[in-house]
Amino acid sequence: MVVCVCNAIRENDVRAAAREGATSACQAYRALGRSAKCGQCVPFAREIINEERAAA
Repeated sequence: MVVCVCNAIRENDVRAAAREGATSACQAYRALGRSAKCGQCVPFAREIINEERAAA
């Protein structure tokens, strides 16, 4: 599933960044070499990161 249309970031990308230590959407995006643009994806990215952190 696409999380961020502006940056073409997929759910698996955000999950991988979270598993590698990203604790926020901005950190995850930076780890992927991108930055949030319009910001509409940030809540969804946060939710994914929280799920990954809870599962760890």
